[in-house]
Amino acid sequence: MTELLLVAASGLAREVMALVRAGDDFDVLGILDDDPVRAGSVLDGAHVLGPLAEVRKHPGARVVVCVGSGATRADIVRRLGALGLPPGHFATIVHPTAIVPEGCTVGEGSILLANVVMTAAVAVGRHVVVMPGVTLTHGDFVDDYVTFGAGASLGGSVVVGRAAYLGMNCSIRQRTRVGARAVIGMGAAVVTDVPEGQTWVGVPARPMSQLSGGSSRGVER
Repeated sequence: MTELLLVAASGLAREVMALVRAGDDFDVLGILDDDPVRAGSVLDGAHVLGPLAEVRKHPGARVVVCVGSGATRADIVRRLGALGLPPGHFATIVHPTAIVPEGCTVGEGSILLANVVMTAAVAVGRHVVVMPGVTLTHGDFVDDYVTFGAGASLGGSVVVGRAAYLGMNCSIRQRTRVGARAVIGMGAAVVTDVPEGQTWVGVPARPMSQLSGGSSRGVER
């Protein structure tokens, strides 16, 4: 079994641990977390070993970053590289019920949880988090550090930019683009391109800035 270190004592870490403990590919060594209050604590049977720098004590281990924010995941990956973690040392975690046909690709460090479905020629980048029940259909391209909430669905040939966040049960129309760092609210129906960095909500989805009072209701982070 391959030794595995998780980064961040989070809910996502709990889900990853439950997944890997049901298989025989990984042995969880523990969790790295920069919060000094968490050092020495235990999360679902895994000890918090200390801050990111502890990765140097486990040169043979694989690492998976269990943080919901794509921008934060990107920063942690950068910091791990600065600490000397070499390329190829990030684990890719795929639930056995996830459907990843031949011709689909999943990048290093990504996490696919239960009942994710990829149909044909789907490309998922590095350090992408895909929560349960997500559907990615033919020709979709998902850039690095994207986060999908449970039940999100993409039509064919959708492009999702780096570190975008797609909330639970949102739907993206075929041949549309979601820009880098954009946020799609839960349950939203996107029928046109979403510019970089904007938050869109509703059915059909529109920019939150167009809503009276700029309410954040319906957005999941």
